[in-house]
Amino acid sequence: MIKPITTFMESIVSLSRAQFALTAYYHWMFVPLTLGLGVFVALLETIWYRTRKQEWLDISKFWMTVFGINFAIGVATGIILEFEFGTNWSNYSWFVGDIFGAPLAIEGIFAFFCESTFFAVMMFGWKKFSPGQHLAATWLTVIGATFSAWWILVANSWMQYPVGMEFDPDQMRNVMVDFGAVAFSPVAVNKFLHTVQASWCLGGVFIMGVSGWYLLKGRNVGFALRSIKVGSIVGLVGILLTMFTGDGSAVQVTKTQPMKLAAMEGLYEGREGTPLIGFGIVNPDKRYDNGEDPMLFDISIPKGLSILGRHDPDAFIPGIKDIIEGKDMIDGKPVDTVPYSERIERGKSAQAALRSYDEAKKAGDQMAMQAASAQLKEDYPFFGYGYFESVDEAIPNVPLVFYTFHLMVIIGGYLLLYIILTMFLAYRKPQWLSFRWKNIPVFPIVSLLSIPLVWICHQCGWAVAECGRQPWTIQDILPVGAAISSASTTQVLTTFIIFAVLFTVLLVAEVGIMVKTIRKGPSVNA
Repeated sequence: MIKPITTFMESIVSLSRAQFALTAYYHWMFVPLTLGLGVFVALLETIWYRTRKQEWLDISKFWMTVFGINFAIGVATGIILEFEFGTNWSNYSWFVGDIFGAPLAIEGIFAFFCESTFFAVMMFGWKKFSPGQHLAATWLTVIGATFSAWWILVANSWMQYPVGMEFDPDQMRNVMVDFGAVAFSPVAVNKFLHTVQASWCLGGVFIMGVSGWYLLKGRNVGFALRSIKVGSIVGLVGILLTMFTGDGSAVQVTKTQPMKLAAMEGLYEGREGTPLIGFGIVNPDKRYDNGEDPMLFDISIPKGLSILGRHDPDAFIPGIKDIIEGKDMIDGKPVDTVPYSERIERGKSAQAALRSYDEAKKAGDQMAMQAASAQLKEDYPFFGYGYFESVDEAIPNVPLVFYTFHLMVIIGGYLLLYIILTMFLAYRKPQWLSFRWKNIPVFPIVSLLSIPLVWICHQCGWAVAECGRQPWTIQDILPVGAAISSASTTQVLTTFIIFAVLFTVLLVAEVGIMVKTIRKGPSVNA
């Protein structure tokens, strides 16, 4: 029996999304540690450069080795990730390649080669360059890696908030008209800062966890304490700035992706002074058009979401039903937006106008081309909605977005308390880091358990960002169902399995090499 074409397309979309998610999540296990460890290593070498004490040099070289292991494997997964845009998402690459490809090209040509060049000097140039030159290479490696992240995040942010472009009906694709708008949009700037600062937090927590292991084993105690002191500073600065830019992210999402914000809070019907759910259980039977309660259980902060989204405790935050019906309220006054039913009709109108333009162009009918072009330009902001038959298709997976968002926030709150307490103990009561309760070494165990927690927090953040904007590849312009390549399910499934095996092997290899390096430890001088 032949499957219906819709079922076939759904399987292709699901497999392509699963493969990209697999690659992205594996890659993101390496990137934040690279960014976090890089700053830490640069600070350690700076301390050594100023003090010229051997123990700081030994600490710098040890953590630089760990950084190098992670850096190398992160590059391998990142290259595969970029190739997937052409292999699995060729329609997307054609439709917006002129725009999306620009930051990726800059990342590859400038930032990648910059960081790779100085990385070689940093890792192998201790005896060939002066201390000042080597320190400069270390900082330039960190800066290069950070700029590399900038361009990747610019590309991702543009998918969330497409600006600086126009659709060219002659080419049947979008073209860039304002590079500055793409590179420096408020969404891109905030996402970059939020992501990099969260990576500093991850690096600090990782350093404290590894140092806790040395305390657990009673080895290299001086090295561990020095690492905890510097690592806790990196972690604290990172998490405090992450929370600040997280607030900025909430404001940007409220403005540009209100459906995502509603899904993050499981909010179906808006109200003034909207509470923020601290903990809750989503009702799986809830739909935007039925009378079910959205939550089976919740603990809320009064007016919290209004403060978070619009910095006004009495502000109205639209829910999923409000957004679909085109209702909002700003400064206490009703604001009508475009209902989703109308968006679907106007999206179909834009697509029909594009077909009419193409037919008129072939017939050489200039007047018809102008009329079709005008209609296309008017309705193009809703082009992607024309692929939908029902408003239900434009709603993300609410439980998935809700739970990942709240898990991220809960873990983030724990990490803040953990880092502050660790810093206090390291600087004021270092002997308490070895405290045992009923012969259980408290800090070493807590610090080791915090390592996977900070990674879970990071991955949840990306799940919120990417799953919250579904079903869109490009917000309002191109849904995932229209962005895929014309590949077979067998091809995608085969490469999915290959990548799953390959990345798992790489991850196991990295963890094994890191564990071996950590067990060996720094030199005795540290």
